[in-house]
Amino acid sequence: MKAAKWLAYVVASLPVMGAATEPLHNLILVVPDGLRSAIVDSTTAPTLERLRQEGVNFRNSHALFPTFTTANASAFATGHGLGDTGDFSNTIYTGVAFQGSVTPFLENDVILRELNMHLSGNYLHETPILTAARAKGVSVALIGKLGPVGIFDYDALKGEGSVLIDDSTGAPNNKGAPLSPEWLEAIKAAGFKPEAAGRGNNGNPGDIHQPGTWIPDFAQQQYFLEMAVKVVLPRFKEAGKPFVLVYWSRDPDGSQHNQGDGESGINGPTSLSAIRTVDSAVAALEQSLKSLQLYDTTNIVVAADHGFSTISKDSKSSPAAGGSYPDTNPNELPAGFLAMDLAAALQKSDADLKLFDPDDGDKGVDWKTAHPAKGDGVIGHDIKTPLVVVAANGGSDLIYIPKSVAKPQAQQLGAQIVRVLLEQDYVSGVFVDETRLGRIPGTLSLQDIGLIGSAVTPVPAVVVNFRSFATECHRIKELCSIEIADTKLQAGQGMHGSLSRGDTWNFMAARGPDFRKGFVDELPASNADIGMTIANLLQLKVQPKGALSGRVLTEALNTASASGPAPAVVSRTLESKPDPQYGLKTILKTQTVGKHTYVDAGGFAGRTVGLEPN
Repeated sequence: MKAAKWLAYVVASLPVMGAATEPLHNLILVVPDGLRSAIVDSTTAPTLERLRQEGVNFRNSHALFPTFTTANASAFATGHGLGDTGDFSNTIYTGVAFQGSVTPFLENDVILRELNMHLSGNYLHETPILTAARAKGVSVALIGKLGPVGIFDYDALKGEGSVLIDDSTGAPNNKGAPLSPEWLEAIKAAGFKPEAAGRGNNGNPGDIHQPGTWIPDFAQQQYFLEMAVKVVLPRFKEAGKPFVLVYWSRDPDGSQHNQGDGESGINGPTSLSAIRTVDSAVAALEQSLKSLQLYDTTNIVVAADHGFSTISKDSKSSPAAGGSYPDTNPNELPAGFLAMDLAAALQKSDADLKLFDPDDGDKGVDWKTAHPAKGDGVIGHDIKTPLVVVAANGGSDLIYIPKSVAKPQAQQLGAQIVRVLLEQDYVSGVFVDETRLGRIPGTLSLQDIGLIGSAVTPVPAVVVNFRSFATECHRIKELCSIEIADTKLQAGQGMHGSLSRGDTWNFMAARGPDFRKGFVDELPASNADIGMTIANLLQLKVQPKGALSGRVLTEALNTASASGPAPAVVSRTLESKPDPQYGLKTILKTQTVGKHTYVDAGGFAGRTVGLEPN
């Protein structure tokens, strides 16, 4: 399509911008998936280090717990906490089957579309900020990792509204988000195919017999980067409208998960190469903006969804670790160990209870000789009437007691489940839905970690944080965090999801016309704050449904209020009543700014990175 025709199409298809106090600047949100704040320096990531030195360095940054990708994508997308968005982890219990499972993995366009349709068109319940921006007349493009980018605009998943380019672009059988004829023509005119590149060997996780990958996500990231700099940004320049580009890089997350570097863990050469890859992508985006004369009018916000840790699969207390499984090393925790251990314990009081695998045709599982395919498990007398559902995720798991279970039985089950959890050496902190289960010694409430709000997805009854610890690999212990993880990946590979500071401390920085220069922000900041700050920069007024909204990071902006006194930060340590049998207390270290609470770390003393022994 010729430039004049493309411009006429874009202008005609966008609503007229309303009057604003100041002209809007463009914005690029770069999400380097799984990038730890402390790993970035002038050697590992020179572009990102320069960006945070030139602009704003959010030194006291926070991912939301559970520290998983789609959960934090929902915070970026809406500016709300997980208790409002209901995206509690990458894998959740939905109550009905999507693509054959009641515990679907949300990094999938088809599942996200189906989940949206099931829940009145928007499973997040809150209006995505970029959906509102597009309605106001802002051009929006979503490029990168499958799953999280689709969360930013529910219309984009249907091929409407924002252009969405992810792993499934061009996939057959409507697996990806459809591209409009205009964008298809633009991609072809730039010399590219409208089919996303695969990950190649970077997608190889290895197994107990062979190591994982040694190759970062080069091919796929190159495709996404070229879509951004050679297709989307030039077209946005032609349109002459304010724009937002979300560029979600799978690396370093994908390489850190699958790396086969052995004892080096997530600080090995493969992970470091993956960090340099995303750093180079940011440099290329900057160069494209300069070439298009958009650099001075574009804000660049870089915020990782979560931190990262190395996997441990050790346990001396778990019955599941004593089993024999063809894909698991002897005496190591298999995928699904939590569901298996709960089933084993609950069967002692009810021998008729069974463990079913929701990801393998709802088949029954003999936990002594087999484990659930993906770790998820349904416990009940039959698969149609579950009593307990475990959504396995990694550094933390979700335990559901469906609403069909009457409250007295739910409370009894909750007490049994907590008792089992407190017996396990791999557990560090338990959080329960006190409105349903009541107060249980040794536990804190889901409300304490922001998981009770206006969500329309089923709310977990119990959230389990797994044990973490640090080695002496680096002067900064958060770079050396190791965690128990409920995963098919191997010990020594990478995972996240826990409430350790190694997983909550994500990289965060920003530069551009709306941000202060050379400013170190010592106030706590979260991914929900990034969402609310983007809404503020776009001059949007989105009507919230829930109360768990982030705050605008005013202190980092070029506004008159930024020069005023910084708000007070209150550090608190919350402790549960001790469990009478083991004396265990769930502890939560937080910082508070006004009504906004930021969780640094949580769990049992001495079992979580960031919680020192008493």
